[in-house]
Amino acid sequence: MKEGFRQSMAWLHTWSGLLVGWVLFMVFAAGTASYFKDEITFWMKPELHAPAARAQVPQVQAAEGAVAYLQKHGAGSPRWFINLPAERQPSTDVLYLATPVQGAPPGDKPRRRFERVSLDPATGEALTAARATRGGEFFYRLHFDLHYMPALWARWIVGFCAMFMLVAIFSGIVTHKRIFKDFFTFRPKKGQRSWLDAHNVTAVLALPYHLMITYTGLVTLMFMYMPWAPQVAYKERGGEQAFFSEVFPGGGRDQVKASGNRVPLAPIAPMMAQASAHWNGAAVGRVTVHQPNDANAVVALTRAEGPQLSYDKPSMLFNGTTGALIGAYGDVPKSAAETRGVLYGLHIARFGDPLLRALFFLSGIAGCLMVATGLLLWAVKERQKFAKTLRQGGRIGFGLRLVDGLNLGAIAGLPVAMASFFWANRLLPVGMAERGDAEIRWFFIVWGAAAVLGLLRPTLRMWQAQLAAGALLFALLPVLNAFTGPAPLTVSLRAGPSAVAGFDLVAIALGLGLAGAVWIVERKRRKSMAAKQQAEKKSPASPQQLQQQPSPTLAASGQGS
Repeated sequence: MKEGFRQSMAWLHTWSGLLVGWVLFMVFAAGTASYFKDEITFWMKPELHAPAARAQVPQVQAAEGAVAYLQKHGAGSPRWFINLPAERQPSTDVLYLATPVQGAPPGDKPRRRFERVSLDPATGEALTAARATRGGEFFYRLHFDLHYMPALWARWIVGFCAMFMLVAIFSGIVTHKRIFKDFFTFRPKKGQRSWLDAHNVTAVLALPYHLMITYTGLVTLMFMYMPWAPQVAYKERGGEQAFFSEVFPGGGRDQVKASGNRVPLAPIAPMMAQASAHWNGAAVGRVTVHQPNDANAVVALTRAEGPQLSYDKPSMLFNGTTGALIGAYGDVPKSAAETRGVLYGLHIARFGDPLLRALFFLSGIAGCLMVATGLLLWAVKERQKFAKTLRQGGRIGFGLRLVDGLNLGAIAGLPVAMASFFWANRLLPVGMAERGDAEIRWFFIVWGAAAVLGLLRPTLRMWQAQLAAGALLFALLPVLNAFTGPAPLTVSLRAGPSAVAGFDLVAIALGLGLAGAVWIVERKRRKSMAAKQQAEKKSPASPQQLQQQPSPTLAASGQGS
C-alpha cells in the first residue's frame, strides 16, 4: 500500500470489477428477468392466454383433476409433483417420470425422463396445444448454472464472481469518500467524469440492493461452498443427509421405498382441507406424492407462496393410503434455518406483490448499468494512456482492444440475444422436436455472433448497430405477439391477461431505452469525428497516418474534458 489505503482500495475496486464484469453483467441481466419468470413463461405460451381469462377454480378441484390425469398417464412413476394454479400461474403443472423409452439396446438399463405437462385446472385435461418452452425458467437457471456446462462448475464460477462483486462493492464504498454527495451530481458531456458520475449514481441508487443480492446469492449455495461444518459434525450420524433432515424436517422423503403391495391412493381433498385449516386458511401450493398407489405411499402438501419473507414453506405429510396425518413440519423453524430461508427469500423475491417485484426489477436494471458503466469507465481511462500514440497514427494495445470487444459483445450483444430468444419462441414451429432447446440455441447463436462481431470491429458504428438491433427486436415484440397470439396489447390492456400486457409494455420500455442509447452513441460519434477533423486541420497528417488511424470506439468518444 505504498500509495495509501484509499488508492489501494481504488486499485482493488477496478480490477475486482473488471476481471469478472462480463459474467456479472449476464448474471445481473438474467437474474433481473427472473423476478418475472412466471410471467415470461406465460407470455411464451400464447395458447394459454385465452384459457387464462376463465374464472379461477378451487384448488381442490385442480388437485383432483391433476391426480386423475396422473393416475391415467403416470401410474408407474415413483413420484408425482403437482404445482397448483395461482395468481401468477393459471395452469396446473404436473411432473412425473414417463414410461421407459422403448427400443433400448439389450443389457442397457431402461431410460426414464421427467414429463412436464400443463393442465386445465377446470377439466384436468392436458393443454396439448401449449408449445414446449423453458420460458423464464431459462433465465433463472442461466444466472447461476450458465448452461452448456456442468452445473457444479457453473455454480463455483458464479460464486467466485459474486465474491469479487462483494469486494468491488466494499472497496468502492471506501474509495468514494463523497459517495452520497456524488449521487446527486451528474456532469454530462464531460468525458471520463461523465462515465464516473453515471457509475456512481447507478451504484449508490440501489446500494442496499446490490449488497443484499450479492450476499444472499452466496447464501443460496452456502452448503456447496462451505460443506465442511456439517460433514465434520455429522460424520458419525449419517453425514450431510442427516444434517439436512434435522435442519429441514419433513424433507428427505424422496427415498420412500415401495412395498410392492398395490393400494389405492386416499382422496386428496380431505388432506388439503386439514392442511389449509392448520395453516389458518392458507392455500396449498404444491402436492408431492411419493410411491403413489403403494402401501407405503406418502403425500406431502406444501403451503402456497404468500407475503412471508422466508423461501422455506411449512409442509404436512399424510399417509397416502389412509389419509392420516404423519406430521407437520416447518411451522416453527429453527433460527438458523429461518435465517437462511429469509435470506434465500430476499434473493428471489417470490414474496413480493407486483409493485415490489417491479422495484426489485428496476434495482436489477441499475445493477446492470452499474456493471456496464464500470467496464466502460476502465476502457475510457485506459485509452487516455494511448492518446499520444493515437495522435501519431499508432494503435492501441491488444488488452484494451480485447476489453472494447468484450464490452460490446456483453453489454450490447446480450439484449439482442434475449430479444431473439422471445422471437424464436413465436417463430419456431409449435410441434417441432426439442423445441425448448432450439429456442435456447438461438439465444446463444445470436449472442455468439454479436460477440464475434464486437471483437472483430469494436467501433461506435458496431455499438450503434447492435443497440439498434436490440431496440427494434424488443420494441416490436408486442407487434409479434399481436400476430401470433390471441391477446394483443390493445386487448390485454382492457381485458387481460395482465401478465401479457405487462410483458409487452416492458418490452416497449426496453426498446425505447436501447434506442436512447443509440442516440447517445450517435452524438458521441459525431463529436468524436468533429474533434478528429479539427485536429487534422491544425496538424495535417500524411495519407499513411490517416489510413492507420482506428475508427472511433465508445471508449475513445469519452476522452474529452
